[in-house]
Amino acid sequence: MITRTLHTALAAFTLTHAAVLAEDTVKVGVLHSLSGTMAISETSLRDVLLFTFDEINAHGGVLGKKIEPVVVDGASNWPLFAEKAKQLLEQDKVAATFGCWTSVSRKSVLPVFEEKKGLLFYPVQYEGEEMSPNIFYTAEAVNQQATPAVDFMLAEGKKKFYLIGSDYVYPQTTNLILLEYLRHKGVPLKNIGGGFTKDDSGKIISAGKYTPFGHTDYQQIIAEIKQFAASGNACIINTLNGDTNVPFFKEYAAAGLTAETCPVVSFSVSEDEFRGLPASQLVGQLGCWTYFESIKSPANAKFIKDFQGWLAKSDVSGIVKENRVTCSPMVLSYDGVYLWKAAVEKAGSFDVEKVMAALKGGISFNGPGGKVTSQKNHHLTKNVYIGETRANGQFKILKEYKNVVGEPFLKGTYK
Repeated sequence: MITRTLHTALAAFTLTHAAVLAEDTVKVGVLHSLSGTMAISETSLRDVLLFTFDEINAHGGVLGKKIEPVVVDGASNWPLFAEKAKQLLEQDKVAATFGCWTSVSRKSVLPVFEEKKGLLFYPVQYEGEEMSPNIFYTAEAVNQQATPAVDFMLAEGKKKFYLIGSDYVYPQTTNLILLEYLRHKGVPLKNIGGGFTKDDSGKIISAGKYTPFGHTDYQQIIAEIKQFAASGNACIINTLNGDTNVPFFKEYAAAGLTAETCPVVSFSVSEDEFRGLPASQLVGQLGCWTYFESIKSPANAKFIKDFQGWLAKSDVSGIVKENRVTCSPMVLSYDGVYLWKAAVEKAGSFDVEKVMAALKGGISFNGPGGKVTSQKNHHLTKNVYIGETRANGQFKILKEYKNVVGEPFLKGTYK
């Protein structure tokens, strides 16, 4: 009888203790590819999110609750992303999710977040033409990366633009927008390389050359680019994603192409990806992001130091500690968590509708890349930087555009 009573008491204590723990924490989702072709980029976003949660928890959490991350692997499998999103919302009951890299993964989870009334923070440059009520885009919009990069190349005297990307929605849509933008800027169609596809009416419905995720053989494409660039004043607009950038740049260097003869401006190659590339052979190549690790500011210096310190003592499985760098998608993930925290505190609630209303009202955060401010259209106002690759895989900042308002819908709006 005493034993049964003791067991009953222990069971009641366990349930009560679990309930207290649940009351003291708030679950958030981390939805990234930790395996497959996109792991080269997305694993670092997992790492910086865990760092950010620990940083916030060390200072009291959010509304008195410690953040409890629920990490799932999208495995570079786009239908699986939707399944994992459903799991996070239905089973884990997360208050918010931070995740996705490719637009195809984001579009895969979008209907899930809308149906289940969840909240996703999306941190990676994308093609725009979208504004979901359940997604907040800390990502660079086209006018915060693609068009500033083209403007810079035009100012540098480039007259020919070769478009290449991975075969999915972000590169395809971005290149169609850039085609319109380049023609508006006076670049003739014959000077836009990569090829075109037209519909029955003669309208161009596809522009550029595309390869599958994980593609490795770029010999023929590089030969075509070399011929395209032979007359001079040419550049490459690169929207390849993931580890396929490694064979592309290695073939580029092997063919004798250089930043002087035909520079590449990349939209998905940051400091993090350069850890796996022959950076010493790619000096002078360009990137356009809303953050570079080389930014000189107290906020950035503290972020880098604190992240490196967290890495050194972290025991999280799968975290690589050697030669770690920071990059724009990492910082936009970091910014997103702090904007969510501020919105929750402003709303006094974790309720998705109240949090989104607070974000749409305008919240600012002084992040490592400078001040970012949330907008009514679910995007951010932030600084944009053009950088040139150095031999150590870092970027020398060549130009800064201050306080660029994120505009997701650009086609047909050029003035």
